Amino acid sequence: MFQSGMRWMLAAIVLLAGGTAFALDSVPKAEYRTRRVALADGLKGGVAIVFSATEPLLDFMPYRQDSDFYYLTGWTEPGAALVVIGPGPETTTRLGDVVPAHGYKEFLFLPSRNLVLEKYTGVKIDAATPGAAAATGFDVVMPMTAMPEVLTKFIAEDRRRTANVWSQLDVPAAMASVQFVASSLGTVVNSTGVSDVRTLTMALRTVKSPAEIELLRKAAEASMVSQRAGMKAIKPGVRERTVAGVEVASMMAEGCERPSYAPIVGAGVNSTTLHYSSNEAMMKAGEVVVIDAAGEYSMYASDITRTMPVGGKFTARQKEIYDIVLGAQRAAAAAFVAGKMKLGNVSERGPEVTDTLDKVAFDYINTHGKDLHGQPLGKYFLHGLGHSVGIDVHDPMDYTKPLDKGMVFTIEPGIYIPEEQIGVRIEDTYYADQDGQLIDLIAKLPHESSEIEGAMRH
Repeated sequence: MFQSGMRWMLAAIVLLAGGTAFALDSVPKAEYRTRRVALADGLKGGVAIVFSATEPLLDFMPYRQDSDFYYLTGWTEPGAALVVIGPGPETTTRLGDVVPAHGYKEFLFLPSRNLVLEKYTGVKIDAATPGAAAATGFDVVMPMTAMPEVLTKFIAEDRRRTANVWSQLDVPAAMASVQFVASSLGTVVNSTGVSDVRTLTMALRTVKSPAEIELLRKAAEASMVSQRAGMKAIKPGVRERTVAGVEVASMMAEGCERPSYAPIVGAGVNSTTLHYSSNEAMMKAGEVVVIDAAGEYSMYASDITRTMPVGGKFTARQKEIYDIVLGAQRAAAAAFVAGKMKLGNVSERGPEVTDTLDKVAFDYINTHGKDLHGQPLGKYFLHGLGHSVGIDVHDPMDYTKPLDKGMVFTIEPGIYIPEEQIGVRIEDTYYADQDGQLIDLIAKLPHESSEIEGAMRH
């Protein structure tokens, strides 16, 4: 048993000596610490408790780290927890005891290793692993069993701190930890007494750093390769999911660890279903096919949609609709002004709205072209224009505020006409650079209808 344990420990040390225990690109470790310090500044002297994702019970179930935990730590292993204590001033308790001011503190708690389970899941790292602190970039790395003591000690100094606890309200382990500490101190804390830490991390995650932009660029590059592979696989008689498989295989070959979301490949009438998911139909000549598929590179997502003619050439009507959608995308991109324009949504398309990119795209669609009954096409633009992109393909963002420098988001207008079995969506991922200029991360992928037809031939 001792020799077996030593072999596993040596394997872990070898992994650490290589610099990391996981094969992902990453922002610098110092940037993760900067994020934790920024989180601490928002705690107003309180404490944040953030849990990682747990390992799935069955090996065919996918594992992905919790997005907020990853944003703050860069750590991908399951079962860990982060505690951040924000700096706070000197206080006086109700009994008159003076509690000294406290400074910033951070703790990473790692679960104990299970050497039997590791034979199935691979070697993990715990607090006792040599080099654990250097590998994680944390001031203090402790075993998970020590977390209650750390939390209890901090809150016991002034029990009013129970009103200043931040955590993940939808994570059972997080809420159980808070309840355990409260019970051990003879007080009561319920879900309404804990603040949602995601209200703080959302604000931090909205603006991307240069290192994050680079990872998003790599995700976009890999995803564009996969989209081109998908274009070449489109033929009459080919099943939709065959094309989806080609795209997923291509993005994985380009370094993505997984798709950013379940690929959508819908031909004919299926192209008019926004989140069509079965991908089961055979494509037919004369149809258009919408492919919404992109990959996740080192935990950062991309999002791309293109619309292609199954037979390799658009009909006149398909081209007309396609060109209107492309015109709407370009109109929205041209209207972007950092710090002024919002993304907007379908509920904000009235004549009084003048500050959303969605309204710009809607107005373009509604004033270009008609349906078979002579009516404007605006009613066939069924969804909002876009969303934030980052660690999640739908990254958290306050959509009531204007878009600004460092933000990454999609512009994806669409027209969906079931009566004509024509659905067209064109989606690119953009970011606003430090000069406020809008940069299209998907610029190298075909946009014009003639470019799409050419890409399908070559």
